Amino acid sequence: MGVAPLVVTLTVDEETQTAWDALRRKWFPPERLLVGAHVTLFHALPGIHEAEVVADCAAVAGSTGPFPLAVDGVRSLGRGVALVVRAPELVAVHARVRRRWAGWLTPQDEQPVKPHVTVQNKVSPEKAAATLEVLREDFGPREGSATGLAVWRYVGGPWEPVKELRFGG
Repeated sequence: MGVAPLVVTLTVDEETQTAWDALRRKWFPPERLLVGAHVTLFHALPGIHEAEVVADCAAVAGSTGPFPLAVDGVRSLGRGVALVVRAPELVAVHARVRRRWAGWLTPQDEQPVKPHVTVQNKVSPEKAAATLEVLREDFGPREGSATGLAVWRYVGGPWEPVKELRFGG
């Protein structure tokens, strides 16, 4: 068996994380709820590059201060719903590390990031449409703070934490 792939996510302030987790617990199918709410920056980095991924994330996090983010609304995923996250600094952070790893990214991870939090997935289109209408009225806090990066090992079920790296060191 090969080395498990890595996932890199954004970490956010506690109030925002708590609100996003509550939405995910409410709307996500319970049998599929294996990880908390998150903004994925990279979905499947080669696990053999773990030391480089952690070092690069540490370098970028150390030279980046915490920054504000905004939740602009919700969008349909067809069979789910996501919160739309806007943070120009996040797009810049993603681009910086994406350039470092250009030679071994998957096609999905080569793309510019479209920050979002999936609060529902893998449901019927009808259920997703109904959820979208409810969440358009109230999707929780509209502002939060990005606090760092987290590296995870994808092992098929819940992710295993590798390292959390705070912005500003």
